[in-house]
Amino acid sequence: MENQTQNQSSAQKKKILFIEDDKIFQRIIKETLTENDFGYVGAYDGDSGLKLAEEESPDLILLDILLPNKNGFEVLYELKASPRLKSTPVIILSNLDGAQNRNKAEDLGVTKFLNKTDYLPDDIIEEIKQVL
Repeated sequence: MENQTQNQSSAQKKKILFIEDDKIFQRIIKETLTENDFGYVGAYDGDSGLKLAEEESPDLILLDILLPNKNGFEVLYELKASPRLKSTPVIILSNLDGAQNRNKAEDLGVTKFLNKTDYLPDDIIEEIKQVL
């Protein structure tokens, strides 16, 4: 019975894709997500992030703006253009704050826009829980 409950719990874990090129920040968020019983998938650039989004069908995507290959706005545009991924919630997590960036992200269909410097890892988890 205990194994069955563990398997059920694993099957119900919400999978988060984090597209972020800062490896230290990526590791911190990964640890925080796994400690809070979320599944985790990570990418360090826009192209591999899009590929993982298609392959993994995450429940939510955390997305930085400044990324190698494709920037976060390009990734967000492609995610929202994809019939399979367009309803996946996306939270931008970036230091590039400001009305212009927020407005652009909103126009592209972002769910939330968070400034990295305003949120501790546990606060980010709370934001994810609110969206999910």
